[in-house]
Amino acid sequence: MNRYDLDGRRWIVTGGAGGIGMAIARRALADGARVSLWDRSADGLERASANLDADDRVIRRVVDITDEDAVESAMSAEVAAGRVDALINSAGILGEVRPLWETTSVDFRRVIEVNLVGAYLCLRAALGIMRQQALAPLRGHIVSVASIQAKEGMAQAGAYSASKAGLISLTKTAAKEAAQLGIVVTCIAPSAADTPMAAALTPERRGDILERIPVGRFVDLDEIARMTAFLASGDCSFSTGAVFDLSGGRATY
Repeated sequence: MNRYDLDGRRWIVTGGAGGIGMAIARRALADGARVSLWDRSADGLERASANLDADDRVIRRVVDITDEDAVESAMSAEVAAGRVDALINSAGILGEVRPLWETTSVDFRRVIEVNLVGAYLCLRAALGIMRQQALAPLRGHIVSVASIQAKEGMAQAGAYSASKAGLISLTKTAAKEAAQLGIVVTCIAPSAADTPMAAALTPERRGDILERIPVGRFVDLDEIARMTAFLASGDCSFSTGAVFDLSGGRATY
C-alpha cells in the first residue's frame, strides 16, 4: 500500500463520526497528518476519536455544517490552530427512499441543505482561508464525497442523487476559480459502501444496488480512504476539477 507524505499537514474531515469520514481520518493519521473531525453529533465524535486512538493528533469539533455561523466559527478556530492543508467534505445524509411522488418537500430540502448547501459553506470557508496561505508548493486541497448516483440518478433517491450531482458541479466550478491560486479541488464518486447509512437499506434495495456494480460488491471504506489520501496529498498537484470514480465498473462516463 502506498504511503503519502502527510507529516505535519492538517486536515478537516466533515462527517467525521460517520463510516466514510472515520475511514478517511484513519488513513490520514496513518500517513502522518493531524485531523480535525467535524460532526453534529458530540457522542459520535467521541466514539470516533476513541476508535482512531491517535491521542493528540485528533481534534473534535461539534459543527452543524448547515449553520453558516457555526461553519465560520469552526474554521476560525482551525486557523487559530495553524495552517489548513485539506478539507474533506464527507458529511451527508440519504433521505427518503421512495418514488418522487411519495416524497416530502421537507425531506428533499433537508437532503439538499446537508449534502449540497452544507458542503458549499465548508468549501467556501476553506477557500477563503486557503487563498491567504503560503504556497508550499500548493495552498491546499479540497476533496468532496459525491456519489455514482450523481452521474446516473437512481430510482427512489431523487434528493440524494440531485444533491450529489450539484456537488460535482460545485467542485468543477470551484476548481476553475481556484486553479491559479494553487488550490486543488476534486471529488470522488463512490458506489455504495457498508456504512450505517447503507445498513438502513432494505434487503431488496441493497440487492438492487449490488446488481448494478459489475465487480459484484460494495466499495470498501479503505478503498475510499486511499483514493482520498492521494487527492489530498502533494502527489495530486495538476489534476483539479475532476471526478474520480470508485464504482466497481458501474460508471458509464
